[in-house]
Amino acid sequence: MSWFGNWYYVNEDQREGSCEKASVEMGEITNVTEYQAIAKEKLPKMVYDYYASGAEDQWTLAENRNAFSRILFRPRILIDVSKIDMTTTVLGFKISMPIMIAPTAMQKMAHPDGEYATARAASSAGTIMTLSSWATSSVEEVASTGPGIRFFQLYVYKDRNVVAQLVRRAERAGFKAIALTVDTPRLGRRESDIKNRFVLPPGLTLKNFEGLDLGKMDEVSRPTYLATPHPFVHAARSHAIFTVQANDSGLASYVAGQIDRTLSWKDVKWLQSITSMPILVKGVLTAEDARIAVQSGAAGIIVSNHGARQLDYVPSTIMALEEVLKSVLIPTPIELKELCKLPFASALESQSHCCLSLACLVSNEQSVFQVVKGAQGRVPVFLDGGVRRGTDVFKALALGAAGIFIGRPVVFSLAAEGEAGVKKVLQMLRDEFELTMALSGCRTLSEITRNHIVTEWDAPRGLPAPRL
Repeated sequence: MSWFGNWYYVNEDQREGSCEKASVEMGEITNVTEYQAIAKEKLPKMVYDYYASGAEDQWTLAENRNAFSRILFRPRILIDVSKIDMTTTVLGFKISMPIMIAPTAMQKMAHPDGEYATARAASSAGTIMTLSSWATSSVEEVASTGPGIRFFQLYVYKDRNVVAQLVRRAERAGFKAIALTVDTPRLGRRESDIKNRFVLPPGLTLKNFEGLDLGKMDEVSRPTYLATPHPFVHAARSHAIFTVQANDSGLASYVAGQIDRTLSWKDVKWLQSITSMPILVKGVLTAEDARIAVQSGAAGIIVSNHGARQLDYVPSTIMALEEVLKSVLIPTPIELKELCKLPFASALESQSHCCLSLACLVSNEQSVFQVVKGAQGRVPVFLDGGVRRGTDVFKALALGAAGIFIGRPVVFSLAAEGEAGVKKVLQMLRDEFELTMALSGCRTLSEITRNHIVTEWDAPRGLPAPRL
């Protein structure tokens, strides 16, 4: 019998057979994507659909992956790659690789250890975990798992006292930054959740909100297979649970009642006034919003479309990345002065990884200096969405990202193998990324440049004239 117990299953015999098949398959896993099929076998439909599905037609969900396949490599050869260094620094914190864990909600739906397992796996890998506001483990509980660099993802509630309490608790628990989600004034139309009448399973709570009066779940609306308690978690109830409205999911109803639709850029300033933690703005897809984020004092930007779960038919994150980068990765005045000494074409070829995609701004030195003055240097830009291979990580960094975050691979591997699964996902991505660096002729992250890839929007490269 799988760890989920009877309460999750409509047909226990069928589920046991599926899990036996999945356990055999787990010994043959060779890449991150394979965990999804195992998770689908092991998880109840409502839970799997919650993790796996996107908004409406799910075009962006597919595009988040497909877009990576349209970026090709231009590897360099005959370079000594006997030593590869993947270490990097994020907001002043040194990590082992530019691969971090994105916030994913309610991880105890995937495995009884939930966020505890993810935190331990991230710490073991020497990288950053971002804890969701809607975690099934509190900031204090995650901190108790031991040392680690952790960020806290924040939704802004209508009751700002609740927000202030959350931020202060995260800070006291040793979290190092806030990832402010800005793309969810309302929940996207996730049709699988509507059909399943998604609710938080019994025995699980949003632990950061226990004891707060933030709405409750309609017991009558529970699917029949959620009728008995979860055997592995504390059964205490909190008010941070969901009420299912007609023709909607419990989560959508909860968001409609609690999340502040008036959230605006002035609230970034307000957050800065109540915490010393740096604030990353998560959910940026356009140059216009990237510039405002910088002007509002954001310490960094996460290019994200919320896992394609909010507005369908927005670009994939990898397609939106370079537009955002052009607007915020501003060269220092010294770098700009040196670039401006060069002909425009030469500047394009001499771009470093740090000032990638900025030569287009060099032709207007005065305006760039004005932006530099306002930005006070560079703002790191990260990518969250669609990464399943080490090659994807390399492509994101070649376009200029400072690092990437992974979400679904974490919960799928967590469902399959718990902490060991998350560790394996991180290790597989690390190994693939290291191999990609070696085969591309890059020994350090700073050697990964825009010249190592070619995209469909690049101008055709000139060919050498044939010799007679």
